[in-house]
Amino acid sequence: MKVLIVGGVAGGASAAARLRRLDEECEIIIFERGDYISFANCGLPYFIGGEITDSRILTLQTPHSFKTRFNIEVRVKNEVIAIDPENKNVTVRNIEEDSTYIESYDKLILSPGAEPIVPEIEGAGSNKVFTLRNIPDTMKIKRYIEEKSPKNCVVVGGGYIGVEMAENLSKTGLNVTIVELSDHLIAALDFDMSVDVHKYLNENGIKTILNNGVKSIIDNGDSLSVNLNSGYISTDMLIMSVGVRPETELAIACGIETNRRGSIIVDENMRTNYPDIFAVGDAVEVKNYINKQPAFIPLAGPANKQGRIAADNICGIESKYDGTQGTSILKIFDMTVATTGLNEKSVKAAEIDYNKTYIYSASHATYYPNASFMSIKAIWDKSTLKILGAQIVGFDGVDKRMDIIASAIRFGAKITDLAKLELCYAPPFGSAKDPVNMLGFVAENIVSEIVKQFFWHDVKSLPRDGSVTLLDVRTPAEVMRGKIDGFMNIPIDFLRENLDKIEKDKPVYVHCHSGQRSYIACRILSGYGYDCYNLAGGWRLYESVINGKTAPEYICTECEKN
Repeated sequence: MKVLIVGGVAGGASAAARLRRLDEECEIIIFERGDYISFANCGLPYFIGGEITDSRILTLQTPHSFKTRFNIEVRVKNEVIAIDPENKNVTVRNIEEDSTYIESYDKLILSPGAEPIVPEIEGAGSNKVFTLRNIPDTMKIKRYIEEKSPKNCVVVGGGYIGVEMAENLSKTGLNVTIVELSDHLIAALDFDMSVDVHKYLNENGIKTILNNGVKSIIDNGDSLSVNLNSGYISTDMLIMSVGVRPETELAIACGIETNRRGSIIVDENMRTNYPDIFAVGDAVEVKNYINKQPAFIPLAGPANKQGRIAADNICGIESKYDGTQGTSILKIFDMTVATTGLNEKSVKAAEIDYNKTYIYSASHATYYPNASFMSIKAIWDKSTLKILGAQIVGFDGVDKRMDIIASAIRFGAKITDLAKLELCYAPPFGSAKDPVNMLGFVAENIVSEIVKQFFWHDVKSLPRDGSVTLLDVRTPAEVMRGKIDGFMNIPIDFLRENLDKIEKDKPVYVHCHSGQRSYIACRILSGYGYDCYNLAGGWRLYESVINGKTAPEYICTECEKN
């Protein structure tokens, strides 16, 4: 059997290695139009920032190592320019020799990946404007910084790559500004979870311009003028990071079915509409594991799994890909951001009847040194209680908790099942009630109606006419640092002796800093016959979101002035 693979990065390289492990006699050829195969895309920003110092480390395999270990032929600088499904061959252009030749196949795997989107705007072709996809792109950016010594850089797009680039460019000494069309960075997060990210970036010297886009770029010779929808900004270089699109022109030209986005449509075996052609990685349409809808989720982990599955099926092993849930993680200086499943925006779009909760928990026992707090948001289906998604923003232990929740989702767990998990505990590593357990405990209380919630977005509409009681159970010192208009303060420890100040025939809306003390207050009040509601996420979340809403307008105004 002869198998050709187009594209030698994540999905293609994984498919090739798996094929060889399953079939020693198979003839395997990888075509890669670039100079490198099996390189670590996700590590590219960290080479620019100096976290990774040796570019050779980014290349996990070379043509020589593939040949030596796996007996797989790798042809770099060879671009497949046409596919003939009827005659089962491809036309290949040798880039160095500028010649073409025909190569036949029994099975073909397409792994062309996705390419950066470059908006059709004036000035996007300037040599001071860069994108990041591969090692040559990385070296081009690094060389420009070393040779031109720019002082300022604008990153257009606040997704994962954009934010990672902003951090690493900042580490080179550049003054960095992120311009994002949406009202928040990192689309996988909801706005209320992104506000801490915005604040932290600003604290680390990275400016954010939100709700704004780029209209044009003017190259002034020694600098760029970036004209925004509102205002403008001057910079020495610009990184375009507004997203990627599947690179599937080759597939489309030969009649392989694609969707409107251009993603290749495959079945659960990674097979296209041509039985002997498979496709994997960022170029394919996947099924969202949560809502079962078609999706475009370009991630390295799924691409590697899909390559393995394609190889299995080629070798006669029944193997299925059952969807991508979008589990991902991002490092921003010392902060960690992680997500899995659907966010609230996506749940609403899918018209799922859902509930949600927020907790603010320590990474490990607070009496052990260096504990830090993390914000966690969980979303679940009201009818089935199945977990739909989660988001975590924090510093220590975020990856551990998100991996647990992502695994729970994959195995069909209910939100209340998280309370049952027996997780590792010792003071340096966690708490007897781990944050994941706490999510389950809180959800149990909500589902069983032991506590009723209200949310930060409900606060503004609460009546201030005396028809309800608004209660703040924080300490007076906390109240001095900031409060919600209309809430009277009775500290939790003095609540029982001040019940006469709270009318029993009116609903009581309570908040504290994080939601824990106000939960206790609600249980006290419920014990005395009050109808009580607890502010999910507490004052900390409310204050962050409200400030987060005003920050983008402030920053944009300053940008226009400058």
